[in-house]
Amino acid sequence: MDNGKYYTVKELPDTLKPYEKVESYGAEALSDAELLAVIIRNGSAKERSVELAARILCHNNGAGLMNLHTMTLTELMGFYGIGRVKAIQLKCIAELTKRMARTCRKVGDCFTTPDEIAKYYMEDMRNLEREILMLVMLDSKARKIKDMVISSGTVNSSVVSARDIFLQSLKYGAVSIILLHNHPSGDPSPSSEDYHVTEMIKDAGALIGISLLDHIIIGDNSYFSMRYSGHV
Repeated sequence: MDNGKYYTVKELPDTLKPYEKVESYGAEALSDAELLAVIIRNGSAKERSVELAARILCHNNGAGLMNLHTMTLTELMGFYGIGRVKAIQLKCIAELTKRMARTCRKVGDCFTTPDEIAKYYMEDMRNLEREILMLVMLDSKARKIKDMVISSGTVNSSVVSARDIFLQSLKYGAVSIILLHNHPSGDPSPSSEDYHVTEMIKDAGALIGISLLDHIIIGDNSYFSMRYSGHV
């Protein structure tokens, strides 16, 4: 606003237009709101796309870009200026970022350290609202054969089935396995039940010759490794 006049993006000086800034300085020169505004493209009669983007980023106590992952289509469409198509586009962008993160962190599908494993699965698991238990099956060279969700809900001994884990492991010829589960609270600190499940699977695997290499708990951009802590 200037003397009551509303400026559209087209009326702004070139130095303030997102497209021109990218051409001159690269996409890294844009703020989060400006990057999001490029995707939104058009604002409304009440505000520019950058201002609309800023409102989305400020939602959920300023969660920022993570709102694109956590908000539903209905929640996005609750913002004036975001219709069905724009909401779908934003969710697709969020999914692309997850897949790009996984692609960038690939290590030839060969997992040798807890850090590699945690980073590979972090973006898929850190924002889930329910706990899931992921089984990763490996060959003799620690290369991933297959991964799958074994259970959904609280990860405890009454839900986790050693039988299901090792049936799948034998089916796919796994030599070793890794377990991962998430803590929706964002705190990866293990519970007593997490330790119990780890010991149960470790002992069961030893009986049939399939070793448990690690049990990793995923938090909000953080993780806990049973292997690093000496429990595997």
